[in-house]
Amino acid sequence: MAGLNPDTPLPTALTLHQRARTLEISFEDGLSATLSHELLRVYSPSAEVRGHGAGQEVLQFGKQDVELIDIQQIGNYAVKLVFSDGHDSGLYSWDYLHELASQHESLWADYLARLAAAGASRDPAAPVPDHLRPAAPAKACGKH
Repeated sequence: MAGLNPDTPLPTALTLHQRARTLEISFEDGLSATLSHELLRVYSPSAEVRGHGAGQEVLQFGKQDVELIDIQQIGNYAVKLVFSDGHDSGLYSWDYLHELASQHESLWADYLARLAAAGASRDPAAPVPDHLRPAAPAKACGKH
């Protein structure tokens, strides 16, 4: 089985480069790519990032320094990536990794454009624009 789609090429190598903050990946069809930890984090397949449907995606920002700290194989179809910011809920199928590897340049350009449009930054120390801050919980007024 090659990921979730039986036609997806299997990876032949996954090499984590901690200092460079990259994951080098090669597939049996000859495709290879070097993906930054940041790209892998901001394009996590988790519901936290992708939402539960089209238009529900959550822009990730401040992830420039994120590190991939663990890779856990999930069966014969995926890996779970664990990041230094605590994110670990996305399963990266071979299909999805192949997609990221084949489209990483356009995905990166799209990510930078979305950040710019939102007035957000890759820098974790940069101020968070008000419209990207989580809404404060409503306070009880004490009246019934």
